[in-house]
Amino acid sequence: MTPNEQRVLYGLVRYPSLNDSELSEKINVKLSTLTSIKRRLHDQNVFRQMLVPLLNRLGSELLAVIYTQFNPVIPLEERVSITKKTIEVFDEIFFSTGEQEKGFSISLAKNYSSIGRIDDIRTETFGSLGLLEKEYPSEVIFPFESSEIIRFFDFSRVLQSMFNIEDADERKSDGHDFDMDQVHSLSSKEKKVYTALIQYPTATTQQIGEIVGLSRHTVSRMKKKFFDLHLLKHLTIPDLKQLGFEILSFYHYQFSPGKAPSIEDIMYLDASSTVFLARRKYELVMVSAYQTYQEYKEDKMKKIRFLKENDFISYTPLVRKYMFERMVFMKNFVFHPIANKIIE
Repeated sequence: MTPNEQRVLYGLVRYPSLNDSELSEKINVKLSTLTSIKRRLHDQNVFRQMLVPLLNRLGSELLAVIYTQFNPVIPLEERVSITKKTIEVFDEIFFSTGEQEKGFSISLAKNYSSIGRIDDIRTETFGSLGLLEKEYPSEVIFPFESSEIIRFFDFSRVLQSMFNIEDADERKSDGHDFDMDQVHSLSSKEKKVYTALIQYPTATTQQIGEIVGLSRHTVSRMKKKFFDLHLLKHLTIPDLKQLGFEILSFYHYQFSPGKAPSIEDIMYLDASSTVFLARRKYELVMVSAYQTYQEYKEDKMKKIRFLKENDFISYTPLVRKYMFERMVFMKNFVFHPIANKIIE
């Protein structure tokens, strides 16, 4: 990538809510250059722009992470075709990926019973087809009331490190996006507009108006309200495989009883490779992206050493390595079905 292409992609990921002219000023790239680079990268599927529903303010109580070790004898294609029909159809799951003998998914849900139902069906389906190796699928539940979602698929730091870009702006965590400050309810027209915006994130207000049968002005007013109430957030996701990243790693740490890490300790674990991080007092799930195996190995060992030296863990924690070359995405940030379900 040229330096300008790197700056534009980094800018799109780092400042997803800015329009083209604001971004052009922010990253110091001429507007005409920015728009042509943006169009080219978009056409090559180098990035995706989306609107994430902040359903914690509309009645969703939790985020759930499920991970599973599979029987390696069953081919990946066969497993994917089974799970697509039986498991991935659930609206709650917005992200699901895997490779030959392992996989994980992330869901948003109204309450625990809806996640429990999916888990039972998952275990029954996998078990009856001989897909499970030795263990049940593992679940980690993050109730918004008592958890922190510190990073929610923020890829700007991995790109900054890859492109070696200087950035003096202060970084905020994503924690405040998932606070349980107030639950709102939407009118039937607002519900239509809300889910249409999530399903068609790059559509103009005019196009959304045509889809839902309302005027552009009405859609525009509602969209502003959703952002004012923090019911939506902009997110730009780069295609890391295209950019040459090799590894996505999944970490699950359970801390020693009575020895919960402080927020400073968590921030030590939150390296620039981290794209997702959710924690409760004694538990943490993290997803990180690495350009090389060496980077992955060093970061993994650094984290384990820190946790053991400070007595936060007394065992070797679960770390699973996914190779982008071999990964399959069953659901890749599909939010509108669960948004629809939570607000219906």
